[in-house]
Amino acid sequence: MTDSSKGLLYAITTASLWGALAIVLKISLNFFDPFTVVWWRFTMAFSVLASWFLIRKPAYLRILKRPPLNLLLAGLLLGINYIGFMQGVHYTGPAVTQVMIQVGPLSLAVIGFVFFKEKLSWLRAVGFLLAIVGFVFFYYQQLQRMLGEADLLNQGVLWILFGAWAWTGYAVLNKILVKTIPSAQINLVLYGVPALLFIPFADFSSFASIHSFWVVVILLFMGGNTLAAYGSLSLALKYAEANKISIIITSNPVITFVLLEVLLWADVRWFDVPSVSFLSYVGAVMVLAGAVLAIGVFSKRKF
Repeated sequence: MTDSSKGLLYAITTASLWGALAIVLKISLNFFDPFTVVWWRFTMAFSVLASWFLIRKPAYLRILKRPPLNLLLAGLLLGINYIGFMQGVHYTGPAVTQVMIQVGPLSLAVIGFVFFKEKLSWLRAVGFLLAIVGFVFFYYQQLQRMLGEADLLNQGVLWILFGAWAWTGYAVLNKILVKTIPSAQINLVLYGVPALLFIPFADFSSFASIHSFWVVVILLFMGGNTLAAYGSLSLALKYAEANKISIIITSNPVITFVLLEVLLWADVRWFDVPSVSFLSYVGAVMVLAGAVLAIGVFSKRKF
């Protein structure tokens, strides 16, 4: 297998994990509240990574003694991103969350133009316009579907946007930090900060009421997803070109939509799976196509 093929395989793995994650998060809400889920994900990821460093690279743990202030801020923003995404899943469901969260990479692209002086080509401008129209169209279709529940939709979308913009800030800080600090060390702090911050909000009593093997599986998947997805992404970037990887990663909501359609077809009742109208799919495709163009995956320039 060539390096390029390995990279694409790792990128597909990351997209698949993230595509399935939104659905598993929705299922987890049958047993835990959103804040507890987010606390668990960060705590498990931090514990596994810290244990690995303790055995293989003890020197990497030194960063915990005095982490840079901007790294602590990045950890805070990543925590906000996770809870924003989780609340979006809670109020609007996996499909809406996966589409609206694309505001994050689009906002990052805007920062690239404004602060990193990246060139705005006509293709990327078309992408922004297409994505904006797609967002409005998709949102309108969801309003029509959730007649009488507009407040829930609006609340969920606000959480998603809050999380998406927090991710944008995290991504900018991470891009600066990775120039001087190994990414593995960065991740250790990024996982540790939210794990500490969400302790007061976590409901630990919900863990005492676990009586099903499948709930344990859900917990392990949610915690391991962060490590596995970001690990695969790092390997993908090592073996393949970033623009090819970006296309695959940005399309991860497609996997969520496919899985939701499978659940509908199989009449699975793990949670309320609303049918997605054809026009909603049109809006979603516009958002994803616009995002792919706007983030510059076909451009050779990278900020």
